[in-house]
Amino acid sequence: MGTYGYAAPDYIETGHLTAKSDVWSFGVVLYEILTGRRSMERNRPKTEKKLLEWVKQYPPDSKRFDMIVDPRLQGEYSIKGARKIAKLAQHCLRKSAKDRPSMSQVVERLKQIIQDSDEEQHPADDKSIEVSENDPVEAEEEANQSGSTELWKKRMEHLAKLGESVESASRRRFMILQRANVSS
Repeated sequence: MGTYGYAAPDYIETGHLTAKSDVWSFGVVLYEILTGRRSMERNRPKTEKKLLEWVKQYPPDSKRFDMIVDPRLQGEYSIKGARKIAKLAQHCLRKSAKDRPSMSQVVERLKQIIQDSDEEQHPADDKSIEVSENDPVEAEEEANQSGSTELWKKRMEHLAKLGESVESASRRRFMILQRANVSS
């Protein structure tokens, strides 16, 4: 709550936390996971210190977008999925709280992105190409790609679970605030 780099503009302005403040913070977390960077990194060049300012230079639909994706993924991820995650993060980071999605909408969108990425990697109507037992290089390449795909899938599933946790925490905080207002 109120941590530099995660605080929503409406919270900074009013000092009041809402569920939509958490949605903003979750948008920052989405970009952190996508880029492999923290919200603030003092050891980076001036233009890269603040994550949100840096990613603005690489919109999801731009040709240079892939430059912000975590290099540890070694290019083994769904670029379409990464773009969808970035677009979702942008929706979470809208300046006006009322224009941000609810956390349940964010979670549903994340689940849809995971499903779409799965279908992109393993189309139902596409017959899998058999890897020749006599070609160990081809078998190893497929195993490496499968491992990277699994890493991407695990990250996306983790994001969905994290979103569900944020939503329930926001709901609890809202209820506590409501009780405090009623008893005042």
